[in-house]
Amino acid sequence: MTDQDRAPLVRAGMPEDGVARLTLNNPRAFNALSLAMIDELHTALRAAYASEDVRVIIIAAEGRGYCGGHDLKELHAHRADNDGGRAFFIKLFDACTELMTDIVEGPKVVIAQVQGVATAAGGQLAASCDMVVAAREARFGVNGVSSGLFCSTPMVALSRAIGRKKCIELLTTGRLMDAEEARRAGLVNHVTDAESLEEKTLELARMVAEKSAAVVALGKRAFYRQAEMSMEDAYAYTRGVIVENLMMHDAEEGICAFVEKRAPEWKDK
Repeated sequence: MTDQDRAPLVRAGMPEDGVARLTLNNPRAFNALSLAMIDELHTALRAAYASEDVRVIIIAAEGRGYCGGHDLKELHAHRADNDGGRAFFIKLFDACTELMTDIVEGPKVVIAQVQGVATAAGGQLAASCDMVVAAREARFGVNGVSSGLFCSTPMVALSRAIGRKKCIELLTTGRLMDAEEARRAGLVNHVTDAESLEEKTLELARMVAEKSAAVVALGKRAFYRQAEMSMEDAYAYTRGVIVENLMMHDAEEGICAFVEKRAPEWKDK
């Protein structure tokens, strides 16, 4: 079967109410992050970032599992390469790092809609998203250690989403958290019944989509930058950000609308 004959690994739906849905579409492989899957997801993400009709992006998945991490069969197959797979491994993890970084640094809010297991690089994908809504049946972890592969790159995202003690426990034991434990740990925003998962995720996405796209983009960028700074540096940086925000059209409109007791009309929505 050629690439043209197979179903897309990522389905991109038409935006609705400013919300775009990207769906991982290889359920037989638990939506493993093969190089092809990473490339398709990154292409779809960049297209959603570029679209004026999109203000929020949901990353969902088909099947029982959300994402089982990297494709271990693909990794194993490249052991037969002349260099033992090194060149392919570098290419794969460079591509994955670029994708995860773009989720965080992109101008639009990205929400993971997790219906099943999200483990190893799948846990990394969920942790890289700005918010996570999970079904009660969902499970999260970084269990590569059980296969002799410490989740070094996934821990970058996970350690920035949850506390260090919990993170190192998951990394060294390979155990999975259920959705409620993940919520308590700070990885998950909301837990809901499976039948309400899509509705709950859309509800959250639409709340963000109603806001000024320019203000949300500015705020998202500032949030992640200040989080890596000392408190003194963070205040110095965000003082400049809030002044820049106040000079924007949508800040003037939002404040006027509040004073005049009316709904704001965003310029960039």
